[in-house]
Amino acid sequence: MLEAIFNALPSGLELILSLDSRMPLPEGITQEVQVRRVEPSIVHRFLAERWLADNVASGAVVLCFGNLPPLFKLRGHTVVFVQNRYLIENISLNGFSLRVRLRLAIERLWLSRRLTNVDEFVVQTPTMKRLLEIKTRGRMPVRVLPFVSEPKGYTRGLLHLKVQKENEFDFVYVATGEPHKNHLRLIEAWCLLAEEGLFPSLCLTLDEARFAGLCQEIEVMRQRYGLKVKNDGELSHQEVLALYKKVGAAIYPSTFESFGLPLIEARQAGLPVLASELDYVRDVLDPEQSFDPESLVSIARAVKRFMGKDEQTLPLLNATQFMDCFLGKAE
Repeated sequence: MLEAIFNALPSGLELILSLDSRMPLPEGITQEVQVRRVEPSIVHRFLAERWLADNVASGAVVLCFGNLPPLFKLRGHTVVFVQNRYLIENISLNGFSLRVRLRLAIERLWLSRRLTNVDEFVVQTPTMKRLLEIKTRGRMPVRVLPFVSEPKGYTRGLLHLKVQKENEFDFVYVATGEPHKNHLRLIEAWCLLAEEGLFPSLCLTLDEARFAGLCQEIEVMRQRYGLKVKNDGELSHQEVLALYKKVGAAIYPSTFESFGLPLIEARQAGLPVLASELDYVRDVLDPEQSFDPESLVSIARAVKRFMGKDEQTLPLLNATQFMDCFLGKAE
């Protein structure tokens, strides 16, 4: 996204990038802009914030992509792009490590205490706008600007069914392994399908080092139920786009998102989408099938509907048939 913004800026504009020292940049970009690298430490972050306060002029525009307002009030026009829903909604942090919970707690406090340092917030969906307006009590303007590097090919609904072809995977779930991504519930649904004799193939994109515990749990269930589940590991953006060409549909059981970019990219790739029946999904598209992300039964049923597998009709009884189930035993 940063690279797309840089390429879209008019020539001759003075541009300064203040970036985490670990963030890679495309070749050649440093020859045209001033880049200030910030080491990932409290001291260096504070010094970077102090530099902003001392150097931002009254006519400047400051675009903050890190979800947080500047620590100090700036003379320029300050825009904060909020993408992390954990910071603006009181969502449980259970499932995260102690270090991550502490970081998110500090960032929540930072955002709350420095709201007045912001001239406007930018979010990507109506749901995020509503949540942020609740968080700020309507004191700050919030604009919805759903920004992607390339919007071409995006549609709300699937315009035509994908041409039938031999796919490497039936489904793909492009996501990291944070708790809200809901991987275990998805795999539990796959186990339920296996108990019914259905074994659709599924590709995941989990970093095995970063989410070792989750990957191990998935592997245990894969072996126990004979699931056709493969983890391709963390992929580059180009590798993800290539993966979409090898699958039949995208499935997205996340319990919440600020945007859900993989949903848009799946639609751009012409893929049918099965997704949670939640606001963040309907903000961006109408899925071919939807489900309750908290229910493994609901997820499994949505998969079966998509596969053309009818749910068994409930064997309703009349009163006589019901009583016969007991009267026969009495005799």
